[in-house]
Amino acid sequence: MILLLIFLGTAVYAGVRGAPWVGSRKKDVQRFLKIADIKPGQVVYDLGSGDGRIVIAAAKIGARAIGLEVSLLPYLLSKIKQGWAHLPNLTIKYKDFFREDLSSADIVYIFLTAKAHRRLKEKLEKELKSGAKVITYVWPIPGWQPIKKDKPGAQSIALYLYQLDGCG
Repeated sequence: MILLLIFLGTAVYAGVRGAPWVGSRKKDVQRFLKIADIKPGQVVYDLGSGDGRIVIAAAKIGARAIGLEVSLLPYLLSKIKQGWAHLPNLTIKYKDFFREDLSSADIVYIFLTAKAHRRLKEKLEKELKSGAKVITYVWPIPGWQPIKKDKPGAQSIALYLYQLDGCG
């Protein structure tokens, strides 16, 4: 019973801080990789990384991938998947992304609520280096102009690509 309460408590906390756990569609992971244009050695963050599918895919193509998750169940699932993947360039942290320094990021992936985007915008503008890319899934960042919107079909979920030099 205590374990169930812990899982539920962390899930509620995650939902309030950024979003409840809903994974990016598996078919959209490839779209993310394409729009991100990740180069080996780049640092990729996934804020609210859930089961780790984005950071695992990024690590497999040579990025230094860092996933941040505060909901215990998806965090544990991502740690199990990390063990299976055996990727030394993959880090999964049980950490609130508002408490992580993102200054080393080349690419940041965000699948959060629109409300979280508004709260996160200032942090990104303050911490990210010039030229860093931000990719959002579903909702745009208010006040920023995407350099690309990827929505290949009517049933597709939009990906918005921003580059820090031209977004704010």
